[in-house]
Amino acid sequence: MTDTGESIAALRDELDGAALYDAIASLEENPRLAEVYRRLAVVERRHAGVWFGRLRDAGIVIPPHRLSWRTRTLIWLARRFGVGVVLPSLASLEDIGGHAYAQTATGSSQEMAADERSHARLLQQIAQGGGGLEGSAVAQLEGRHRAAGGNALRAAVLGANDGLVSNLSLVMGVAGADLSGRTILITGLAGLLAGAFSMALGEWLSVQSSRELYQHQIRTEEGEIAAAPEEEVEELALIYQARGLDESQARAMATRIIGDQAAALETLAREELGIDPRALGGSAWEAAITSFVLFALGAVLPVAPFIFTAGTPAVATSLLLSAAGLFTIGSGITLFTARPVVASGLRQVLFGLAAAGVTYTIGRLIGVSIRG
Repeated sequence: MTDTGESIAALRDELDGAALYDAIASLEENPRLAEVYRRLAVVERRHAGVWFGRLRDAGIVIPPHRLSWRTRTLIWLARRFGVGVVLPSLASLEDIGGHAYAQTATGSSQEMAADERSHARLLQQIAQGGGGLEGSAVAQLEGRHRAAGGNALRAAVLGANDGLVSNLSLVMGVAGADLSGRTILITGLAGLLAGAFSMALGEWLSVQSSRELYQHQIRTEEGEIAAAPEEEVEELALIYQARGLDESQARAMATRIIGDQAAALETLAREELGIDPRALGGSAWEAAITSFVLFALGAVLPVAPFIFTAGTPAVATSLLLSAAGLFTIGSGITLFTARPVVASGLRQVLFGLAAAGVTYTIGRLIGVSIRG
């Protein structure tokens, strides 16, 4: 942002932001959150002052400010439907602003970029919390983002279901073409191995990419703590205010945490980024191995009967084993969804067998066509 047009646009954006925060502060029923928004407006006006000074020093005549249509629309939506409706848009705008400032090399622009990123994270925290959490118990605030080992669990559920459904569909498609039991067995085993390796690799890449992103975010946060500890105190205090602490408690708690660099980095990683710095989203190898094993366990059910028999008995047994497996997976899902066990299990069976029926029919048609 170096030319006059970009500087004027940045000034307008900051003035729009200040006006928007002032407006939602006046609409916010929670007085603590209203104070947070007012303080965000102060930061936006401080940013506007930076751009005003640059333009004035360059001898640029600054045109009168008028709110943009976007800002007027967001204010109208906040008045009509509530502050919570516009928080995701505000967070997105702050994030975009932070990236724009980060492209410049000046010190003040880098500071403003950090502020914008901080605002985006804070707004996301408020939006996710449904407008802030009440209560002042510090114990309820600290450590609330600890990971629960969800990657392996997610890989297990998805792996078993995908292995069973995909290999059942593959086996039934080949069986529908009326091929020999040996061909079906080889095809099913090939599908098992190909799917298991693909699933494991995909899971490893997903988790490892997340870990690398988290590591980058933590390094960025560490740099911000070292460069501007006062701003980090302000940022953390705002987060705690958004969750229900009054200003003095929030600031005292934030100051105490930032005073210890190691504790500050861990706390900010948890509170701002939602990252457990010791887990970093879980082990990529654990997720990959779990995914491979569970996919293979699910995929072996449809193909196992063809090891011992062939023809219609093998197809029928494959369908029965697969239906039992699908019902078990559907029932297991209810541990996390609280849905009725029978309904969830039967739904899983219905969808799995429907997919198998479609591929069997297609295989049958292809087999008849090939045989003439």
